[in-house]
Amino acid sequence: MTFLQRGKDDGFQKGAKMPVSNIGAAVGALLIAAGVLWTMASGVPAPAMAGAAAGLYCMFALKVADQWEKVAVLRLGRYIGLRGPGLFHMIPIVDTLSRFVDQRVRVASVTAESTLTRDTVPVNVDAIVFWVVWNAEKSILEVEDFIQAITLSAQTALRESIGRHQLAQMITEREMMGHELQRILDEKTNPWGITVQSVEIRDVKIPHELEDAMSRQAQAERERQARNILGQAESEIAEKFSAAALTYQNNPVALHLRAMNMLYEAIKERGSMVIVPSSAVETMGLGGSLATAALGGARAQ
Repeated sequence: MTFLQRGKDDGFQKGAKMPVSNIGAAVGALLIAAGVLWTMASGVPAPAMAGAAAGLYCMFALKVADQWEKVAVLRLGRYIGLRGPGLFHMIPIVDTLSRFVDQRVRVASVTAESTLTRDTVPVNVDAIVFWVVWNAEKSILEVEDFIQAITLSAQTALRESIGRHQLAQMITEREMMGHELQRILDEKTNPWGITVQSVEIRDVKIPHELEDAMSRQAQAERERQARNILGQAESEIAEKFSAAALTYQNNPVALHLRAMNMLYEAIKERGSMVIVPSSAVETMGLGGSLATAALGGARAQ
């Protein structure tokens, strides 16, 4: 029911629901009116009859296809060619028209509900298929209802693709999955004169309980990574301290300069006080340096 409604809205039943085109009706009305006026002027009924016949013929013989449309003409059931876009002529009763084929880019929405992935997770997947009719003749003669055919083919291919992929791949690799669906559909629809331009995975829905479990799993994974990073940082810091200790052990002057720099950084701010063990001061010979720094601080105040 949905497909029939869509076909009518898109103009695929145009030949059936509009047997008389606007231009055909206008030309027919003009011919009938001309015949009637001629008969009234001459008093002979023949012009009115001829005008009526010609007007009725033009009403059903003159057709118009829009710029993006093609239509097949069948003469006594045999295909004789495509018509359109624009004005074209057919022989009433002898010729019949197929559906008007829209050759613009079309969009089909497909859904796969409660389909199991490769790791047996039920998912609901929504996808959009962009396709175009590149050969109207094949689409008319090779398949009965190509709209329904491509929609059902896309739905089947989507379910098959879901069964071949795990949930993580479907969530993180939607573009790859879309390319795979496009290739599968294009191989099937090319003999019908239809090209699938692209397939986009719009949404992947999973059960709410599984969402909670995945959220907890992701949180635990992040915490594990944070602990690993912290442990790696501590290991790198320990290695740096070990290398610095070897350097200071072999070079007492470097240790002395480093200690003086640390004390200077600590007492250069006004009002600061640093407590240093006397043994460390005597070992590094910093008594004179501390006294000088203290006197400098007192003068600054």
